[in-house]
Amino acid sequence: MSTPNSRTKGRSQARAASRLAAVQALYQHDMEGTSITALLHEFHQHRLGATIEDAEYAEAEVDFFDDVVKGTAARLDEIDTAIAAKLAKGWNLARLDKSMRAILRAGSYELMARPDVPVGTVITEYVDVAHAFFDKREAGFVNGLLDAIAKDVRA
Repeated sequence: MSTPNSRTKGRSQARAASRLAAVQALYQHDMEGTSITALLHEFHQHRLGATIEDAEYAEAEVDFFDDVVKGTAARLDEIDTAIAAKLAKGWNLARLDKSMRAILRAGSYELMARPDVPVGTVITEYVDVAHAFFDKREAGFVNGLLDAIAKDVRA
């Protein structure tokens, strides 16, 4: 029998895997224009929990993954407006690396649409995702920008 702590840890790891996969899917959508439906199918069938080139992908919470990907795509204009409003003068979304855009979009979606997930959890998780792609400076940028958005949408 699993303990409440082990269930929480397992869910936390599955959510972390879902977030990383969602960022990858959103990046792929941005790069290739692959439809959301096709991306969801590809990730469900071939990536979530799979082993690819000796790299084992963690089991993800599929419904959570789907929500982040679909929700981000559905609210993209609103999300991009919120992100753009927090960028420094002279910066716009087009100047950001596509991986960074995917991270900020997914994190912003969670802050806007998932009040069941605490702000601190959202920010920490997407900072962790940023560490997978970038150095400390960029991870700090994710932290600051998502914190600023959280102050607007979770006030």
